Amino acid sequence: MQTLFQNKFTGVFLLLAIMLFFSACTENDSSEESENTSYMLQRQDITPPTATKNPKELSIHGDTRVDNYYWMNQREDPEVIKFLEAENQYTTEMMAHLSTFQDKLFEEMKGRIKEDDETVPYKNNGYFYITRFEKGNEYPIYSRKKGSLEAKEEIMLNVNELAKAYDFYNVGGRSVSPNNKLLAFGEDTLSRRIYTLKFKNLETGEMLGDVIPNTTGSAVWANDNKTLFYSVKDESLRPYKIFKHKLGTPASDDVEVYHEADETFTAYVFKTKSEKYISILSYQTLSTEFRMLDADEPDGTFKIVQPRERDLEYFVDHFEDKFYIRTNMDAKNFRLMETSVDATEKENWKEVIPNRDDVLLEGMEIFNNYLVLSERKNGITQLRVIPQEGEEHYINFGEDAYLAYTSVNYDFDTDLLRIGYQSMTTPSTTYDYNMKTKDMKLLKQQEVVGDFKPENYQSERVFAKARDGAMIPISIVYKKGFKKDGKQPLLLYGYGSYGASMDPYFSSTRLSLLDRGFGYAIAHIRGGEEMGRQWYENGKLLKKKNTFFDFIDCGEFLIAENYTGKGHLFAMGGSAGGLLMGAVVNYRPDLWKGVVAAVPFVDVITTMLDETIPLTTGEYDEWGNPNDKEYYDYIKSYSPYDNVEAKEYPAMLVTTGLHDSQVQYWEPAKWVAKMREMKVGKNPLLLHTNMEAGHGGASGRFQRLKETAREYAFVLDLAGKSEVEVKD
Repeated sequence: MQTLFQNKFTGVFLLLAIMLFFSACTENDSSEESENTSYMLQRQDITPPTATKNPKELSIHGDTRVDNYYWMNQREDPEVIKFLEAENQYTTEMMAHLSTFQDKLFEEMKGRIKEDDETVPYKNNGYFYITRFEKGNEYPIYSRKKGSLEAKEEIMLNVNELAKAYDFYNVGGRSVSPNNKLLAFGEDTLSRRIYTLKFKNLETGEMLGDVIPNTTGSAVWANDNKTLFYSVKDESLRPYKIFKHKLGTPASDDVEVYHEADETFTAYVFKTKSEKYISILSYQTLSTEFRMLDADEPDGTFKIVQPRERDLEYFVDHFEDKFYIRTNMDAKNFRLMETSVDATEKENWKEVIPNRDDVLLEGMEIFNNYLVLSERKNGITQLRVIPQEGEEHYINFGEDAYLAYTSVNYDFDTDLLRIGYQSMTTPSTTYDYNMKTKDMKLLKQQEVVGDFKPENYQSERVFAKARDGAMIPISIVYKKGFKKDGKQPLLLYGYGSYGASMDPYFSSTRLSLLDRGFGYAIAHIRGGEEMGRQWYENGKLLKKKNTFFDFIDCGEFLIAENYTGKGHLFAMGGSAGGLLMGAVVNYRPDLWKGVVAAVPFVDVITTMLDETIPLTTGEYDEWGNPNDKEYYDYIKSYSPYDNVEAKEYPAMLVTTGLHDSQVQYWEPAKWVAKMREMKVGKNPLLLHTNMEAGHGGASGRFQRLKETAREYAFVLDLAGKSEVEVKD
């Protein structure tokens, strides 16, 4: 937001603006009194953009849909750019009274972040690796020290220097050669997750002449220090081919070693922890297939571990003479198997850890003398340590709701496990845990600059009963003193797709809401995997509506339990969580005071029928294939764009990126245009398009905070808790 409104007001209007300013700035103003203090709600004098209607008929299964805004899918069309810019200008004008407040929020969020900071060093192949930030810079510096932390620092990449010429810049997939002399890394300058592979001589500092376009950004070194494997993308941005590159030769001479011809699968390449094998993973929602190659023989042939089968998922790691396999074979919540590297088909697999109905096996970490399992139970990931000798145990973190995970653990021969930990009141923390003595050594906790004290905040974990009887976990955090009187504003966040579990994580930016009286809750709805594999399966395909109804039922629960009240409940979600937002405002527009839908996937049928759009064919097992009438009818019944009606929608802020490779910008643009055409009432509907960025928003450490500041300013203003500035 750049400027404040300069419009002339009548005396009455100016008086109203002054009253709103003082009302919003009153610390103890009740929610009932502040319900209509948003200046946005008064701005009926600003005319929103009107999108051109160019009807296009879309017919299948004897059903015809008319899409008046289909034309917006032409990214290079000047009329499309003109419309997006007009919407940006409208958003700027509607939120102009919040310009100073939004800047304040940005500086507040930025001010909590330690600018001179660095990660905990980890050791790999004789070097300690560090990522650090310098004051005044947006991007990281990747460095290392040989043998000791007291050794001289070697700068591998200063991303601040690399990013100078670009509006967007991101480094991905850094990989050092086995002899420690060469670095491969991916470079994305457009924010469409299409990376160009580049190479650097770490001894001389020179960039090599090898340049490989259109990759996923990652390269895997063979043990000869000159051969690399990488994956490339097709026109729909699906990683589908694996190539072999010899340093010093042109990319045009690279040899294709694998082609994933099935358009519902993607193909990736990586290396086992043991550095012994190079793996190709073919991945689809319901099936996986691994190929292995001895990393000492890069010109050899990849061998299949177990041929793909429908509904068979397995994931492989290597240790000594065995492959360890995490699989759902006859195991809904996955089990752990082992097999000889010479006999890899499933009939040779032997069980190590059985399937359990109440525990989801999410991952494993192998050591010489220990096996560490990541197990999710009751929605929380627990770390289970199984020693070769002695009793197994779970690591005790002392909280009921938290996020814990294994971190960087390259060394096999050690008693130390590097782990990460955080909760909704505890900042991100790194420990070395001694698996033998059970001692926990604190290495670093994220420093929140300022007067933050964890003890000033309270978190809870409650369960809401869904309409079909399922108990939905909700993680809640608020500042102590928060009154459960039904009058407090609360922001409910949700995702609920792809089996992605939304853990109770810490956010320093979230403090800008909590410190202004907001509660914040995460609804662990079906479609995620918090409560096991069945939690995911009961929120996908023909059960997708459970995701939406769970979220609505969580909102109703929070109102019934007086965490908030009608007229004070807000909702937020992004990407597939943006689909969630689109569905719940169609089903229950009256429940939400305001909604933020970030990069929302809202035109489900049209997208899933267009196989040229990234991610479409690989996601039929997530949403269903609408070429099948049963799925077409079901998706159409909830697809947000197809179900916009003449109703009073809540106040909404919708965001997107022009170069988004995951959810194309035209989905939210079309959705807003259709809602603007059909909605009734005076609640604001705003669309902001980042014209330089994609799905993840702006690059840079602090620039993305400006987007968060916009979203929070929007929500706080609607709650009557902003600082409004209006100029005559």
